[in-house]
Amino acid sequence: MEPKGTEDDPEGPGDRMLETRAPGRLIPGGGRSRDPDELLASARSGDRGATGRLLSYLERGGERARQVGRLTFAAGSRPEQVVGVTGAPGAGKSTLTDRLIGAARAEGRRVGVLAVDPTSPFSGGAILGDRIRMQSHALEEDVFIRSMATRGHQGGLALAAPESIRVLVASGLSFVLVETVGVGQVEVEIAGEADTTLVVVNPGWGDAIQASKAGLLEVADIFVVNKADRPGAAETERDLQGMLDLNTSMGAWRPPVLLTTGPTGDGVDRLWSAVARHREYLDASGELVRRRQRRLVGELERVLTWRLEQDVKAMRGGSLFKQVVTDVLEGRIDPHEGAERLVPPG
Repeated sequence: MEPKGTEDDPEGPGDRMLETRAPGRLIPGGGRSRDPDELLASARSGDRGATGRLLSYLERGGERARQVGRLTFAAGSRPEQVVGVTGAPGAGKSTLTDRLIGAARAEGRRVGVLAVDPTSPFSGGAILGDRIRMQSHALEEDVFIRSMATRGHQGGLALAAPESIRVLVASGLSFVLVETVGVGQVEVEIAGEADTTLVVVNPGWGDAIQASKAGLLEVADIFVVNKADRPGAAETERDLQGMLDLNTSMGAWRPPVLLTTGPTGDGVDRLWSAVARHREYLDASGELVRRRQRRLVGELERVLTWRLEQDVKAMRGGSLFKQVVTDVLEGRIDPHEGAERLVPPG
């Protein structure tokens, strides 16, 4: 697990392990600038260390994170495509992501990867397993791979993810892959930040049930039955097709169900073609613009919710809150009336 960074070195040594570097803008004395404006300029010139530091500021939260957020949003850079890769743990997502990096690079695309890992309860860092599986591309000049953890970010990963994507795009990495570690609520929210979401399952109906319960069937644009060389792959494909047949709110795009084997690359060419077809559909239908607008509105709502939660926490230390709590506990008012006293309607 990675140790935390410090204010002077926000990445920590683990954050720098697999970030490709180009000569960057250094401050007198041999260190890299800590100013977000200068870091963004260096990132645009190919300094991957500067890109890493910008992401670290976002993870840590605070005023520098806000500076980074303002700068990258104001830059107005638009991603070519954001592809989310999610599904149950052990489904082979990292191997597939590695294959997709290769397909994108074969077309000359500059690729940024966010591997959204669980946060260590001890260090606050991110687990390195996903990076290790993708290291065949880690040192390529036009590939940037970053494991991501919440650390101190206000609002957690669901808010850090869209801001981090903007950092990658502003750094010139216009094709972005976002891989999540599991199928919890946060992972579903992060998958929703993608233009195209791949839901990866393995042979065996259990994975599909798990994906269904987590809500991933609703966000999937493409289903991938990975490890298709194992028994049960055809049955899993059939079951997923059956679930799609029952979906009455699917819309014009029916998610294809594709079989792949990550380690050998079997089926990855068909998967890459499906990713391209989905982008074409998004463009032709106008859905790409609508999706990105919905994501921005959702981000605004999450930021607002987070700020309101902070306001509620601040109330707890006040005398009015203590009095309302006493009145509720002693039965003089119910919780709804208590909330109205603290935050009057209108």
